[in-house]
Amino acid sequence: MPLHSIPPQALSNGLPPSIEQATKWCAYLEAGLILYFPQSPVPVLKADFEFLSSRQQATGKRRQAIAYNPVRDRLSGFDHRALSAHESERLRAILRRYSANAAKFLEGFLAPHERRWRLDCASFQRIQEAGRNMPLRRRNDLLHIDAFPASPTRGWRILRFFHNLHPAQACDWVVGEPFPRIVGAFCPAILATPRGQSRAANAARRLAEVTGLADLAPRWMRTPYDRFMLRLHNAMKQEAEFQRLCPKESLQFAPGSSWMLYTETVPHAIRAGQFALEQTLLVDPAATVTPDSAPLALLEKIADARLA
Repeated sequence: MPLHSIPPQALSNGLPPSIEQATKWCAYLEAGLILYFPQSPVPVLKADFEFLSSRQQATGKRRQAIAYNPVRDRLSGFDHRALSAHESERLRAILRRYSANAAKFLEGFLAPHERRWRLDCASFQRIQEAGRNMPLRRRNDLLHIDAFPASPTRGWRILRFFHNLHPAQACDWVVGEPFPRIVGAFCPAILATPRGQSRAANAARRLAEVTGLADLAPRWMRTPYDRFMLRLHNAMKQEAEFQRLCPKESLQFAPGSSWMLYTETVPHAIRAGQFALEQTLLVDPAATVTPDSAPLALLEKIADARLA
């Protein structure tokens, strides 16, 4: 069972766990386990949930969730026409507060990492996942690993902390086999030595690095690792036989619970669920307690080449 439950009493004193306990939990995460909190350690006010659940998420096949960027203090993915300026600011304040509270909890929980991580976006999924009409590569109900097309991680790990806000419905997930098995059995062909970039792309990459404007040129900043992970993400979703026949395990995350995992190494699919909050961290693999378990380390060993 790829789930390790952490009961409320393990965190009930309001203090961060001991460094020994935190190291153990970090090792579980890095080994591909999901840490499950039957009672979320990051509470959300009832008034905040009522406001979030009543807001209109933007529609369209490219809209995944209402997102908050804590670095830029910016919202996206909601229907601007349906909110007044005051309501928009309240929505931003709620997600800002959640992002800050989640980051505070994770700072203590992930103490062995010594804050060698970057706070990425927080998001709220108002729309029911079951039955969503999305393009194949953007579907959450197909087994996949995470890779961000527009924001390459350059080998940093994707840690996501979820919270089921629904008062009655569990989040229905499916998880697959460990990452090394997926890589070894599913797509050995794309582990060939990475193709070089064009002269124009290399020039643009160098310019972005010198000017610090990497966010404006995400495609140029993709490393061989990022390109491989994106191809793997797409290939897993596109292969119907793999989706049908691969080993799977169903998980149910109860109302009011939270869970966290490295989503770039745990193959997962969301079959049903609504009103889920989420905070993403990008973690430096060199700061993890088992750096050799990082996908970058595994892929570089297989390819016998630097990938990031």
